Amino acid sequence: MSLVVLAVDDEPPALDELAYLLNADGRVAHVHRAGDATEALRVLRDTEVDAVFLDIRMPGLDGMELARILRRFAQPPAIVFVTAYDDGAVDAFDLGVTDYVRKPVRAERLGESLRRVAGLRAVPSPPQDEPAIPVELAGTTRMLPRSSVRWVEAQGDYARLHIGETSHLVRVSLATLAERWANAGFVRIHRSYLVQLRLVTELRLTGSGYVVAVDGVELPVSRRHTRELKDRLIRAAKHDWTR
Repeated sequence: MSLVVLAVDDEPPALDELAYLLNADGRVAHVHRAGDATEALRVLRDTEVDAVFLDIRMPGLDGMELARILRRFAQPPAIVFVTAYDDGAVDAFDLGVTDYVRKPVRAERLGESLRRVAGLRAVPSPPQDEPAIPVELAGTTRMLPRSSVRWVEAQGDYARLHIGETSHLVRVSLATLAERWANAGFVRIHRSYLVQLRLVTELRLTGSGYVVAVDGVELPVSRRHTRELKDRLIRAAKHDWTR
């Protein structure tokens, strides 16, 4: 599969390295280059590309703002952030990026991103409202679908995403996720916990207060969130009964 890609970075040495690594991959037919977001938009106006490999921190229109513009295209290219920083991961939740690669870029890591891009061409893309979450696994940033998250636990300024029997720590607060994921079925049950409502199988009163069961794990429900949670569960159950 031959891919046409665009590499965008305001630092010439970084752009040269990125373009070199992309050209060295057998799946890439051609690499366009741009030194800033304005130049990238000029390229995209005249050329159809499969993916944009994009630095985040650039003068003028930055990579995050450019990605938001690309998402509004009728047929948006895949977006891969290539950055030395991890503080863009929070906004990447909402943009549904294909991958998030940390600098310095390794050829094998870039190859994984290209595999993902090629897979999007071969298989219909997931819905745009299903953002991918960048998580660190053994020094590699991987993208996981939000729907795979069962519940979230606050850990200071970080949040631990529980996915089956594994978990991943991401640099975003629970309050931020509660706000951004409210329309995706996640509900705050405690100052330290956020759960996917459809996975709650039990709400039970114990000697120390209410708890919910998610995947067989009991999580506490604070008094201030109990009424809202009951109402949400009743509305969800009523919707299922009357469908």
